[in-house]
Amino acid sequence: MAAGTVTTLQPNGRPTLGVLARLRRLADRYLLFTYTGLAVIYLLLPVAIIILFSFNNPSGRRNFVWQEFSLDAWLHPFAVPGLANAVGLSLLIAFASTAVATILGTLMALALVRYEFRGKRLTDSLIFLPMATPEIVMGASLLTLFVSLGAPPFFPLSVVSILIAHILFNISYVVVTVRARLSGFPRHLEEAAMDLGANEWQTFWRVTFPLILPGIIAAALLAFSLSIDDFVITNFTAGRTQTFPMFIYAQAKVGVPVQVYVIGSVIFLVAVLLVGLTTLAGRRQAAKDFEPVRSA
Repeated sequence: MAAGTVTTLQPNGRPTLGVLARLRRLADRYLLFTYTGLAVIYLLLPVAIIILFSFNNPSGRRNFVWQEFSLDAWLHPFAVPGLANAVGLSLLIAFASTAVATILGTLMALALVRYEFRGKRLTDSLIFLPMATPEIVMGASLLTLFVSLGAPPFFPLSVVSILIAHILFNISYVVVTVRARLSGFPRHLEEAAMDLGANEWQTFWRVTFPLILPGIIAAALLAFSLSIDDFVITNFTAGRTQTFPMFIYAQAKVGVPVQVYVIGSVIFLVAVLLVGLTTLAGRRQAAKDFEPVRSA
Protein backbone atom coordinates (compact mmCIF):
# COMPACT_ATOMS: atom_id res chain seq x y z
CA MET A 1 0.00 0.00 0.00
CA ALA A 2 1.36 3.43 -0.91
CA ALA A 3 2.42 5.70 1.91
CA GLY A 4 -0.01 8.42 0.81
CA THR A 5 -3.04 6.14 1.22
CA VAL A 6 -2.40 4.84 4.73
CA THR A 7 -5.12 6.08 7.10
CA THR A 8 -4.67 3.87 10.17
CA LEU A 9 -3.12 4.92 13.46
CA GLN A 10 0.17 3.76 14.86
CA PRO A 11 0.19 1.77 18.13
CA ASN A 12 1.06 4.91 20.09
CA GLY A 13 -2.06 6.68 18.76
CA ARG A 14 -0.25 9.02 16.40
CA PRO A 15 -1.45 9.41 12.78
CA THR A 16 0.46 7.57 10.10
CA LEU A 17 2.59 9.20 7.43
CA GLY A 18 -0.25 9.04 4.91
CA VAL A 19 -2.56 11.17 7.07
CA LEU A 20 0.17 13.72 7.68
CA ALA A 21 0.92 13.94 3.97
CA ARG A 22 -2.77 14.48 3.22
CA LEU A 23 -3.05 17.20 5.84
CA ARG A 24 0.07 18.84 4.44
CA ARG A 25 -1.41 18.87 0.94
CA LEU A 26 -4.65 20.40 2.23
CA ALA A 27 -2.70 23.08 4.09
CA ASP A 28 -0.61 23.88 1.01
CA ARG A 29 -3.75 24.18 -1.10
CA TYR A 30 -6.14 26.09 1.16
CA LEU A 31 -4.21 27.68 4.04
CA LEU A 32 -2.87 30.66 2.11
CA PHE A 33 -6.24 31.44 0.51
CA THR A 34 -8.04 31.11 3.84
CA TYR A 35 -5.55 33.38 5.59
CA THR A 36 -5.74 35.96 2.78
CA GLY A 37 -9.54 35.91 2.81
CA LEU A 38 -9.70 36.41 6.58
CA ALA A 39 -7.18 39.27 6.37
CA VAL A 40 -9.20 41.00 3.64
CA ILE A 41 -12.42 40.59 5.62
CA TYR A 42 -10.73 42.03 8.70
CA LEU A 43 -9.50 45.06 6.75
CA LEU A 44 -12.79 45.73 4.95
CA LEU A 45 -15.14 45.09 7.86
CA PRO A 46 -15.12 48.74 9.09
CA VAL A 47 -15.75 49.95 5.54
CA ALA A 48 -18.65 47.52 5.21
CA ILE A 49 -20.13 48.90 8.45
CA ILE A 50 -19.86 52.45 7.09
CA ILE A 51 -21.64 51.50 3.87
CA LEU A 52 -24.32 49.60 5.77
CA PHE A 53 -25.05 52.40 8.24
CA SER A 54 -25.19 54.94 5.42
CA PHE A 55 -28.63 53.45 4.71
CA ASN A 56 -29.74 53.73 8.34
CA ASN A 57 -32.41 56.08 9.65
CA PRO A 58 -31.42 56.71 13.29
CA SER A 59 -33.95 58.01 15.76
CA GLY A 60 -31.47 60.49 17.29
CA ARG A 61 -28.26 62.22 16.35
CA ARG A 62 -25.99 59.22 16.90
CA ASN A 63 -25.83 56.60 14.18
CA PHE A 64 -24.66 53.69 16.33
CA VAL A 65 -27.72 51.40 16.39
CA TRP A 66 -29.56 50.10 13.32
CA GLN A 67 -33.13 51.40 13.19
CA GLU A 68 -34.57 51.07 9.69
CA PHE A 69 -33.52 51.13 6.04
CA SER A 70 -33.66 54.54 4.39
CA LEU A 71 -32.34 56.25 1.24
CA ASP A 72 -32.87 59.74 2.57
CA ALA A 73 -29.17 60.36 3.30
CA TRP A 74 -28.19 59.19 -0.20
CA LEU A 75 -30.83 61.38 -1.81
CA HIS A 76 -29.72 64.43 0.24
CA PRO A 77 -25.98 63.91 0.93
CA PHE A 78 -25.29 67.59 1.72
CA ALA A 79 -28.31 68.31 3.88
CA VAL A 80 -26.09 68.97 6.92
CA PRO A 81 -24.95 72.62 7.06
CA GLY A 82 -21.25 73.04 6.35
CA LEU A 83 -20.70 69.54 4.99
CA ALA A 84 -20.64 70.55 1.31
CA ASN A 85 -18.04 73.26 1.93
CA ALA A 86 -15.85 70.89 3.95
CA VAL A 87 -15.99 68.15 1.32
CA GLY A 88 -15.34 70.59 -1.53
CA LEU A 89 -12.36 72.09 0.28
CA SER A 90 -10.88 68.66 1.04
CA LEU A 91 -11.23 67.61 -2.61
CA LEU A 92 -9.64 70.86 -3.80
CA ILE A 93 -6.66 70.47 -1.47
CA ALA A 94 -6.32 66.76 -2.30
CA PHE A 95 -6.31 67.33 -6.08
CA ALA A 96 -3.92 70.29 -5.90
CA SER A 97 -1.48 68.67 -3.49
CA THR A 98 -1.57 65.40 -5.45
CA ALA A 99 -0.77 67.16 -8.73
CA VAL A 100 2.14 69.15 -7.33
CA ALA A 101 3.55 66.30 -5.23
CA THR A 102 3.29 63.83 -8.12
CA ILE A 103 5.18 66.10 -10.52
CA LEU A 104 7.91 67.01 -8.03
CA GLY A 105 8.18 63.48 -6.64
CA THR A 106 8.45 61.91 -10.09
CA LEU A 107 11.23 64.30 -11.10
CA MET A 108 13.07 63.65 -7.84
CA ALA A 109 12.77 59.88 -8.32
CA LEU A 110 14.18 60.16 -11.84
CA ALA A 111 17.07 62.27 -10.59
CA LEU A 112 17.88 59.88 -7.72
CA VAL A 113 17.82 56.81 -9.97
CA ARG A 114 19.39 58.15 -13.16
CA TYR A 115 22.06 60.64 -12.06
CA GLU A 116 25.01 60.93 -9.70
CA PHE A 117 25.42 64.24 -7.90
CA ARG A 118 26.91 65.61 -4.71
CA GLY A 119 24.67 64.94 -1.72
CA LYS A 120 22.72 62.14 -3.40
CA ARG A 121 23.01 59.76 -0.44
CA LEU A 122 22.02 62.48 1.99
CA THR A 123 19.02 63.43 -0.16
CA ASP A 124 18.05 59.78 -0.44
CA SER A 125 18.09 59.47 3.34
CA LEU A 126 16.18 62.69 3.94
CA ILE A 127 13.36 61.50 1.67
CA PHE A 128 12.28 59.01 4.33
CA LEU A 129 12.21 61.50 7.23
CA PRO A 130 8.67 62.84 6.59
CA MET A 131 7.43 59.25 6.39
CA ALA A 132 9.13 58.25 9.63
CA THR A 133 8.25 61.39 11.60
CA PRO A 134 5.04 61.12 13.70
CA GLU A 135 2.25 63.26 12.32
CA ILE A 136 1.79 65.20 15.55
CA VAL A 137 5.48 66.16 15.51
CA MET A 138 5.26 67.14 11.84
CA GLY A 139 2.15 69.22 12.46
CA ALA A 140 3.65 71.03 15.46
CA SER A 141 6.86 71.71 13.52
CA LEU A 142 4.97 73.16 10.55
CA LEU A 143 2.86 75.32 12.85
CA THR A 144 6.01 76.67 14.48
CA LEU A 145 7.56 77.35 11.07
CA PHE A 146 4.53 79.18 9.72
CA VAL A 147 4.08 81.28 12.84
CA SER A 148 7.80 82.13 12.89
CA LEU A 149 7.66 83.35 9.29
CA GLY A 150 4.62 85.43 10.17
CA ALA A 151 3.85 86.57 6.63
CA PRO A 152 1.48 85.48 3.86
CA PRO A 153 1.00 82.91 2.41
CA PHE A 154 2.40 80.97 5.38
CA PHE A 155 0.68 83.01 8.08
CA PRO A 156 -2.13 83.57 8.92
CA LEU A 157 -3.04 79.90 8.58
CA SER A 158 -5.40 79.19 5.69
CA VAL A 159 -5.98 76.87 2.75
CA VAL A 160 -2.51 77.72 1.42
CA SER A 161 -0.77 76.56 4.60
CA ILE A 162 -2.73 73.29 4.48
CA LEU A 163 -1.77 72.82 0.82
CA ILE A 164 1.92 73.39 1.56
CA ALA A 165 1.82 70.88 4.40
CA HIS A 166 0.09 68.22 2.30
CA ILE A 167 2.56 68.64 -0.56
CA LEU A 168 5.40 68.30 1.92
CA PHE A 169 4.44 64.90 3.32
CA ASN A 170 3.09 63.56 -0.01
CA ILE A 171 6.35 64.04 -1.92
CA SER A 172 8.11 61.31 0.05
CA TYR A 173 5.47 58.72 -0.76
CA VAL A 174 5.52 59.66 -4.45
CA VAL A 175 9.31 59.39 -4.62
CA VAL A 176 9.35 55.96 -2.99
CA THR A 177 6.55 54.61 -5.21
CA VAL A 178 7.91 55.92 -8.52
CA ARG A 179 11.44 54.89 -7.60
CA ALA A 180 10.28 51.32 -7.10
CA ARG A 181 8.85 51.42 -10.62
CA LEU A 182 12.12 52.76 -12.02
CA SER A 183 14.21 49.98 -10.48
CA GLY A 184 15.14 47.53 -13.23
CA PHE A 185 13.90 49.92 -15.92
CA PRO A 186 14.87 48.69 -19.44
CA ARG A 187 17.26 51.47 -20.43
CA HIS A 188 18.01 49.75 -23.74
CA LEU A 189 14.57 50.84 -25.00
CA GLU A 190 15.54 54.48 -24.51
CA GLU A 191 18.87 53.88 -26.23
CA ALA A 192 17.11 52.22 -29.15
CA ALA A 193 14.72 55.15 -29.48
CA MET A 194 17.58 57.65 -29.54
CA ASP A 195 19.47 55.52 -32.07
CA LEU A 196 16.40 55.75 -34.31
CA GLY A 197 16.52 59.55 -34.25
CA ALA A 198 14.43 60.57 -31.23
CA ASN A 199 15.75 63.34 -29.02
CA GLU A 200 15.70 63.20 -25.21
CA TRP A 201 12.31 64.93 -24.95
CA GLN A 202 10.66 62.58 -27.45
CA THR A 203 12.29 59.56 -25.81
CA PHE A 204 10.91 60.54 -22.42
CA TRP A 205 7.31 61.08 -23.56
CA ARG A 206 7.11 58.14 -25.98
CA VAL A 207 9.20 55.52 -24.16
CA THR A 208 10.01 56.40 -20.54
CA PHE A 209 6.75 58.01 -19.48
CA PRO A 210 4.40 55.23 -20.74
CA LEU A 211 6.49 52.59 -18.99
CA ILE A 212 6.56 54.36 -15.62
CA LEU A 213 2.96 55.63 -15.89
CA PRO A 214 1.50 52.79 -13.73
CA GLY A 215 3.90 53.76 -10.94
CA ILE A 216 2.98 57.43 -11.30
CA ILE A 217 -0.74 56.64 -11.16
CA ALA A 218 -0.22 54.47 -8.07
CA ALA A 219 1.75 57.27 -6.41
CA ALA A 220 -0.93 59.82 -7.28
CA LEU A 221 -3.70 57.62 -5.84
CA LEU A 222 -1.69 57.13 -2.66
CA ALA A 223 -1.02 60.85 -2.32
CA PHE A 224 -4.68 61.68 -2.91
CA SER A 225 -5.88 59.23 -0.28
CA LEU A 226 -3.35 60.49 2.26
CA SER A 227 -4.31 64.10 1.63
CA ILE A 228 -8.07 63.72 1.83
CA ASP A 229 -7.71 61.51 4.92
CA ASP A 230 -5.25 63.62 6.92
CA PHE A 231 -6.44 65.17 10.17
CA VAL A 232 -3.50 65.64 12.55
CA ILE A 233 -1.24 67.78 10.35
CA THR A 234 -4.24 69.62 8.90
CA ASN A 235 -5.51 70.44 12.38
CA PHE A 236 -2.22 72.18 13.18
CA THR A 237 -2.02 74.15 9.93
CA ALA A 238 -5.69 74.92 9.17
CA GLY A 239 -6.41 77.91 11.37
CA ARG A 240 -10.16 78.55 11.01
CA THR A 241 -10.40 76.46 7.83
CA GLN A 242 -12.42 73.25 8.16
CA THR A 243 -11.79 70.23 5.96
CA PHE A 244 -13.86 67.04 5.80
CA PRO A 245 -11.89 65.14 8.51
CA MET A 246 -12.06 68.19 10.79
CA PHE A 247 -15.81 68.43 10.18
CA ILE A 248 -16.22 64.79 11.26
CA TYR A 249 -14.16 65.43 14.40
CA ALA A 250 -16.30 68.43 15.29
CA GLN A 251 -19.54 66.52 14.69
CA ALA A 252 -18.39 63.50 16.71
CA LYS A 253 -19.01 65.43 19.91
CA VAL A 254 -22.74 65.70 19.21
CA GLY A 255 -23.22 62.80 16.81
CA VAL A 256 -21.92 62.08 13.32
CA PRO A 257 -24.75 62.52 10.76
CA VAL A 258 -25.61 59.75 8.32
CA GLN A 259 -24.53 61.96 5.41
CA VAL A 260 -20.92 61.60 6.57
CA TYR A 261 -21.22 57.84 6.09
CA VAL A 262 -22.59 58.46 2.61
CA ILE A 263 -19.66 60.70 1.62
CA GLY A 264 -17.19 58.19 3.03
CA SER A 265 -18.85 55.36 1.10
CA VAL A 266 -18.74 57.34 -2.14
CA ILE A 267 -15.04 58.17 -1.69
CA PHE A 268 -14.23 54.51 -1.00
CA LEU A 269 -16.21 53.23 -3.99
CA VAL A 270 -14.65 55.78 -6.32
CA ALA A 271 -11.18 54.80 -5.10
CA VAL A 272 -11.92 51.11 -5.69
CA LEU A 273 -13.23 51.95 -9.18
CA LEU A 274 -10.10 53.91 -10.05
CA VAL A 275 -7.81 51.14 -8.82
CA GLY A 276 -9.81 48.58 -10.80
CA LEU A 277 -9.67 50.64 -13.98
CA THR A 278 -5.93 51.22 -13.53
CA THR A 279 -5.30 47.51 -13.02
CA LEU A 280 -7.41 46.61 -16.04
CA ALA A 281 -5.61 49.14 -18.22
CA GLY A 282 -2.25 47.80 -17.04
CA ARG A 283 -3.23 44.23 -17.91
CA ARG A 284 -4.44 45.26 -21.36
CA GLN A 285 -1.22 47.14 -22.01
CA ALA A 286 0.82 44.15 -20.86
CA ALA A 287 -1.21 41.89 -23.16
CA LYS A 288 -0.56 44.22 -26.11
CA ASP A 289 3.15 44.29 -25.34
CA PHE A 290 3.25 40.49 -25.10
CA GLU A 291 1.28 39.87 -28.32
CA PRO A 292 4.10 40.76 -30.77
CA VAL A 293 6.54 38.58 -28.83
CA ARG A 294 4.15 35.60 -28.86
CA SER A 295 3.34 35.99 -32.56
CA ALA A 296 7.03 36.16 -33.42
